Amino acid sequence: MEFTGICLITKDVMTLTEFYCKVLKTEFEGDSSHTDIKTKGANISIYSIEGMEGMAPNSMTGAGYGSFTIGFKVDNADKEYERLKELKVKIVKYPKTYPWGTRSFWFRDLDGNIINFYSIERT
Repeated sequence: MEFTGICLITKDVMTLTEFYCKVLKTEFEGDSSHTDIKTKGANISIYSIEGMEGMAPNSMTGAGYGSFTIGFKVDNADKEYERLKELKVKIVKYPKTYPWGTRSFWFRDLDGNIINFYSIERT
């Protein structure tokens, strides 16, 4: 079995896609109903609520938003933190180094999902 990605469901595909492209310094393929963002490792798909309902009626009943944490390994958590402050992202947890050797900070995407940027401080 291979994990290939996550699909975020949103009310505004293009706005959320643009946010992720700025944060991840990448580009996307797709349109206002569905986009794919390529990353090193797993990919992120962003899909509209209407698109989901069109494929499977009532599939969004009871679905939540802002209930995910998505992790990205970065070269330097502190540099990324400084860069993302300039983008005015909503910081949830400031950079901190943990006993197991990672340094991380958390911020929210536009739908409230938490994104964890972390770097390995020691092996």
